[in-house]
Formats: sequence, C-alpha cells, structure tokens
Amino acid sequence: MRILQVIPAYKPSIAYGGASIVAHKISKILSQRGHNVTIYTTDANDRKSRIHPRARFIDGIEVYYFRNVSNSLAYDYKIFLSPSMLGRFKKGEFDIIHAHDFRTFQNIIVHYFSRRFNIPYFLQPHGKPPLCKDEIAPNLKHIFDIVIGNRILRNSSKLFVLNQSEAEQYKPKVDNSKIEIIPNGIDISDYNSIPPGNTFKEKYGITSDCMIVLYLGRIHRSKGLDILIKSFKGLSKRIDRVKLIIAGPDDDYCEALKRLAISLKIVDKVIFTGFLSHDDKISAYVDADIFVTPIFYGFPLTFLEAMSCGKPIVTTNSGDYIEDLSRVGITVSGERELERALFTMLSNNSLREEFGRNARRMATDYDWEKIVDKIERCYYKAR
Repeated sequence: MRILQVIPAYKPSIAYGGASIVAHKISKILSQRGHNVTIYTTDANDRKSRIHPRARFIDGIEVYYFRNVSNSLAYDYKIFLSPSMLGRFKKGEFDIIHAHDFRTFQNIIVHYFSRRFNIPYFLQPHGKPPLCKDEIAPNLKHIFDIVIGNRILRNSSKLFVLNQSEAEQYKPKVDNSKIEIIPNGIDISDYNSIPPGNTFKEKYGITSDCMIVLYLGRIHRSKGLDILIKSFKGLSKRIDRVKLIIAGPDDDYCEALKRLAISLKIVDKVIFTGFLSHDDKISAYVDADIFVTPIFYGFPLTFLEAMSCGKPIVTTNSGDYIEDLSRVGITVSGERELERALFTMLSNNSLREEFGRNARRMATDYDWEKIVDKIERCYYKAR
C-alpha cells in the first residue's frame, strides 16, 4: 500500500510531545513490511529553530518538511500553518492517509483532499479530546469543531483512540463502529538488556539504600506535578531515605515547581534532572522503586517504558482512566490519597514486586508489532 502519514511535527523534533515518536514507530514498521510510506509534516523543530525543508529519507521513510509560518504559534499555541502542503496532494498518489493529532491545519487539508480524491483517511488524535458539554465556549477549539472539526471526525474511516475512557468521550460525535482502540506501543526488545542497578543513583549522588519515586515526562502544569510534590512532603516525613526525581524537558513550569519545593522545605529531597538521554532514562527507570504520573490523558508512553522495566505505577483519576492499570499499580483520587498510595507501595516490598512482575508481563501485550497489526488490518478493510 502507498500510505501517507500527516503530522504537524516530526522527527528529529522532540519539542512537541510523543505523537511524532508514535507516528515514526508506526511508519517504520509499515515500511519494513513492504509498504510505501511517506510523511508530510512541517519544519517546526522547537521555539527557535527549524528543520531544513528538503525531503529526506529516515529509516526508509520519505519525509517532506513543509515550511511552518510561525515558530511562536507552533510552540506557544500548537498552531502549525503550512500552506505549501496544499500543492503536494495529487490524485492517485496514495491509497491510505493516516492523520495525527486532531485540531490542525494539516487535517483540514487531509479532509479536503481525501474527500476530493476518494481516499480513506484515519484519524489518531493522540489524546486530544473533543469538547465537553460544560467546556467554556466560544473558544478556538469550539470554533474549529463547528467549522470543520466535527466533519473531520465523522468522515474518517476509523478514529484511533488510546483507551476506553477516550472512546467514551468521542461516542457522542462519531459512529461507534468507527472507533478503534489503538494504544501506544513499546519496542519490548529494547528492555531485554537493561543497565545494572545504581547507575542512575551514582550519577546523581543518591545512596544505594535510598528509595526513588520517579516522574518522567514533560514538565507541564497539566501533569499535576504540584500535587505530587505536596504529597511527597508528607511521604518524606514517614520515610526518611527517599528522593523524588522529576525528569524531562521543561515546558515553562519547572521554576514554579522548584519554588514550591523550597517553600515546603524539601528541596534537598527533590531532584530535577532536565531532559534525559535514552540511556539515562532507562537507568532512571531501573533505579526507581515506583513510577508516578499524577494526571495523564490518553496512554502515556512513559507508562509502557516504566512497565517494561518492571516498575509499578501510581496515578490519580483526575485525568483519563485505564482499567488495566489496576493490575500494575494504584489509582487514587486526591492529594492525601496519593500520599497514602506512595507510602503503601514503598513500605510493602511484596506488593511492589508483584505489581512490577505484572507490569513487565503486561508490557509485552503492547509490543509495537502487535499494535501495527491492528492498524494494518484497519487499513486493508477500508480499501
């Protein structure tokens, strides 16, 4: 099949979240299976830089970087405008279009040309939910949905959602038969040989007998990291040898969290590492005792990474909900309950080990090859 993947930002950019990683993993495996895969994206790299707009091959995938009108709009407001992409679509060039994210200029183009040339397209919002009935309107999201967004949803061949919670949100807007649960995946083979314990601890001056609560991901206020730090203050009073590691790229929230840690007088127990390389990230998972993301939407890749390293998960129900997480950790509501869950997990070795074993087994169900099997079957049915 000739497959076009359309996404606002793509590899080598890492500034716009995990969607580009997911799109690349899917495209790479499809290409390895003999499909002709092309990527249309923008040249947005981060707030200050661009990717050279020439076409290039990455892992056998031809990638076209179209000029983005404004880096500031892209970085600050997630608005990627690439009008030159309009001239690239031709009749008969592709059998399938797979559009990533939801409210994008690129998806307006996909919708128009897929209808014009009768090409089935698949929409994968990556956790970008539809508007709730009680959400404040009018706003840009509401206007987008009225003008074109709802039609983009309805006219898709399939809507790929990350979990059942997300599926329920879309059911009022999309025919239920079109909704397909396609979670994020993991290259499980990458975790068959992991670094020895204490590698991360030694690098950051943490003693081997100290326990670690790890958050790894974008440092953004939507993740509930203030709740985590407040809960950790209570936890640190009950367990002496424990550190909170907050790792990942800053999204204009790190300084506020550092000030919070100072005000709570736990600054000596909280370590902000910034962005971690692949090897350092794996060693952080290995040395962590539990992995925590207080608030999440969709199905975070970091959950799968932690599970692949055999780590239990603690989270809250303030965002999305994944039923299967009950097999690998604890889901709670509220700051006080989060503190109790952290204490329960760290003070009960057998419980922590049981969840860790379950996590490793469960991670194998999310191997990327299995995920792409589902996507490929959907493609074939739509032709």
